[in-house]
Amino acid sequence: MSPLSGAVRAGVVRGRIELRQTFTNVQDLWAYLFPAVALTVVMIFMRGASVPGMNFQLSSLTLPSVLGMNIAFAGLVNLSQQLVTEREDGTLLRAKAVPNGMIGYLVGKIVQVAGMSLVGCVLVFIPGLFVTHGLELGAGSWLALLGVVVLGLVATMPLGAVLGSLLASPRSMGLVMLPMMGMVAISGIFYPITGLPSWLQGVGQVFPVYWVGLGMRSALLPDALAAVEVGHSWRHLETVGVLGAWAVVGLVLAPVVLRRMARRESGSTVAARKEKALQRMPG
Repeated sequence: MSPLSGAVRAGVVRGRIELRQTFTNVQDLWAYLFPAVALTVVMIFMRGASVPGMNFQLSSLTLPSVLGMNIAFAGLVNLSQQLVTEREDGTLLRAKAVPNGMIGYLVGKIVQVAGMSLVGCVLVFIPGLFVTHGLELGAGSWLALLGVVVLGLVATMPLGAVLGSLLASPRSMGLVMLPMMGMVAISGIFYPITGLPSWLQGVGQVFPVYWVGLGMRSALLPDALAAVEVGHSWRHLETVGVLGAWAVVGLVLAPVVLRRMARRESGSTVAARKEKALQRMPG
């Protein structure tokens, strides 16, 4: 076995272990359950509303959009949070000290975050099936759903790695969360994007959150629902093209930014960050 393949294999094993550990940690379990319960409650309250101009539940339109939002959040927010937290506590420095350790570390993070994303989607999707109607659940829909999940993670996880490398500390995560909430608001997750002003529609379509949500809707909703989308179409080619473009940008930038960040890591920088964190603690 080559050193590179050994590092990848170790990363996969590490990712599986860290994913299992999330099921034994109260904080991680809360992170799984609270969004799922909150989003299910939102969809229950939306059952009485219909898609504008159509006899179709708004909650049924929202469910696949929420699944897309979860995928985007996992790639952009969860991965960046993992990186910035483990850079501060020295985990990243220890990985750097091992031959090919950074490769194994990143593979492990990808496995863990992708697994957490899928678990989060399942926790929303299963109860969502009981409060929504009219979804397309044939074999073609499941294949399309799988394709969107993979493409969405590939498009967003490298960007999350870039963000995690650039943030100074976990306390800087607000710099990611606030723009993410803004993107969700203008990406047609809870209401058709065509209901927004045209300039906001244009802004929303720049970012991957909208396209992952659109891909999910195209996989799970009847073709008639394309009428409420931009251009009255699911725009499959555009979805693949935009998410593919974001994936290329992320895959080009991530190795450069990660290498630069890893080179700056040392025992003294980790100690300095810990000292800063202690100074901020009360008392």
